Amino acid sequence: MSYVAIMPSEAADRVDVVVVGGGLTGLALGAALGSADIDVVVVERQSIPRLVATTYDGRVTAIARGSKLLLEAVGVWPHLAPQAQPILDIVVGEGGSPATVHYDHREVGGEPLGWIAENRHIREALLARLSTLPSVRLAAPATIAEIDRDGPQVRLGLADGRTFHAALVAAAEGKESATRAAAGIGVRRWDYEQTGIVCTLRHPRPHRGLALERFFPDGPFARLPLRGDRSSIVWALRRDRAALVTALDDRGFLGEVADRLGDELGDLALEGPRWAYPLVLVWADRYVDRRLVLVGDTARGIHPIAGQGWNLALRDVAAIAELVVDRVRLGLDPGDAAALERYAAWRRFDSLVLVAVTDGINRLFANDLLPVQMARNLGLAAVERLPVAKRFFMRHAMGLVGDLPRLMRGLPL
Repeated sequence: MSYVAIMPSEAADRVDVVVVGGGLTGLALGAALGSADIDVVVVERQSIPRLVATTYDGRVTAIARGSKLLLEAVGVWPHLAPQAQPILDIVVGEGGSPATVHYDHREVGGEPLGWIAENRHIREALLARLSTLPSVRLAAPATIAEIDRDGPQVRLGLADGRTFHAALVAAAEGKESATRAAAGIGVRRWDYEQTGIVCTLRHPRPHRGLALERFFPDGPFARLPLRGDRSSIVWALRRDRAALVTALDDRGFLGEVADRLGDELGDLALEGPRWAYPLVLVWADRYVDRRLVLVGDTARGIHPIAGQGWNLALRDVAAIAELVVDRVRLGLDPGDAAALERYAAWRRFDSLVLVAVTDGINRLFANDLLPVQMARNLGLAAVERLPVAKRFFMRHAMGLVGDLPRLMRGLPL
């Protein structure tokens, strides 16, 4: 596998878009633009060998059906499919309550409800696709020294002397974006006072493509199927409780997991270490500035409770790619005010809805008052008995509802 990298000796270059950040979202944006022959540079602080290193941090990503359509359309999915585990069923319930909702893929056409893939495999698939796109270049490792957005184009200078001129900069650096801060875009933060515990389990019995989410007063617990007889655990706990759980030895930790998971998979074993991440909501005051768009977690970072973070980011990717491609083909400026206003209007409402939903679910199930518990159980039972409601929720979770960009509908740019 080879990668098109920009060497420090190259002269200043003109491109259509500079993507700042070579994480999953930045690489996906590069692939989407490059698949339509848009000239793009992805600037990343880490070196390419480090990006493709096989060491992983335990994190996995849920890929909704709409996101899979995008990855197919831009040529990434063939590289990822062998490592992606289909989700055939999802069961949602509260602790030990018998009230659950069972989402069955056969109720919405027979294709999987989604897929689970380890982040390291997604990154490898994205880089593999970028290596085949001649209009995409990866500046890595690279540090940004300045971004001048006051002229008719953006002038972006790197610390090693390289300079790029572009119509648009897309910031995809995550929740703590330096580019967003430099642009003077403020953020609102909400500390959930929770820690997300992540690990991979091996088990002797097959999971059969079942994803399980259970809600407890101290936080939600999810089991996500992986390839082979393996599952990923994503466990959000109140910070004080999380400190106690992470301090346990492996045997004690697996005992806590088994108490919440049950014994249907047999004896559990850890595959690799455990990781812990603080959970914080981040919401940017605006998604655009002069010749600048915010993408993914840089625009908003949500609670992982519904596994929709990267799916939301990919809708950003699809919207930006569609706007840029359409304007370039018409001979228009892809970074002018009209394009920026369209992006902000297109993505703001969708983001607001999902932020409200994930935040609301987390708060609702964290309340252990008896009347609230009863209301939750009644609600779960009602959804289980209403096929129309279940199909509606499933289609939303699969990313097939709303004002979707072409790529999210499986259409080419």
